[in-house]
Amino acid sequence: MFVGYARVSSQDQNPELQLDALKAAGCEKIFVEKASGAQRDRPELTAALNYTRSGDVLVVWKLDRLARSLKQLISTIENLEGRGIGFRSLTESIDTGTSGGRLFFHIFGALAEFERNIIRERTMAGLEAAKVRGRVGGRPRALSDEDLIAAKAMLADESIKFADVAKRLSVSPATLYRYLPGGRSRLD
Repeated sequence: MFVGYARVSSQDQNPELQLDALKAAGCEKIFVEKASGAQRDRPELTAALNYTRSGDVLVVWKLDRLARSLKQLISTIENLEGRGIGFRSLTESIDTGTSGGRLFFHIFGALAEFERNIIRERTMAGLEAAKVRGRVGGRPRALSDEDLIAAKAMLADESIKFADVAKRLSVSPATLYRYLPGGRSRLD
C-alpha cells in the first residue's frame, strides 16, 4: 500500500499540488500536515509513520516535506527501512524499493556520518588549541575559592542557616551543597 504524507509550512498555504501528485502516484491513504518542518512535533507525520506496515511505501512529493535536515531524513528512512517499509520521493525520483534508491540513501548516510566526524574533529581540535592557550572549557565556576572560604566561615556559626549562606553568595543551596558535600558536618 502506498501511504502519502503532505506538508505545507503554514496554515494559509495550500497542499493541493502535493495531494494531486500523491493521488496520481497511487496513494490510498494520505496524511496532511500544516506545520513548519522545523517543528519537532508533527502529529500527522507520526500518524503516517504509525499507520504504515511492513511492505507499505511512504510517499512524499519532495524530500523537504519529510525532513528539514539530512540527519533527520536519514534517521526517518532508516526507521522505515528497519520496519520493512519503503520510501519514495516523487520530485527527486527516489525509491528505496530499487537498488539505485537504496544506494542513494547509503551515500546520504555516509555523507552524514562524514559530516558528524568532521564536526567532532574540529571541536576536538578547537578544544585542544584553547587548552594550549591556557583556556579551560565549560561553564565558569559558581563559587570562587574566596567564596568557599567565606561560606565555611559563615557556616561555622550554627545560628546561620545554610540557605542564608547560599543566598548571600547568590547561589542556590543545591549549588552550595555541591561545593560542600555533607554540609556543616564536612567543614574543615
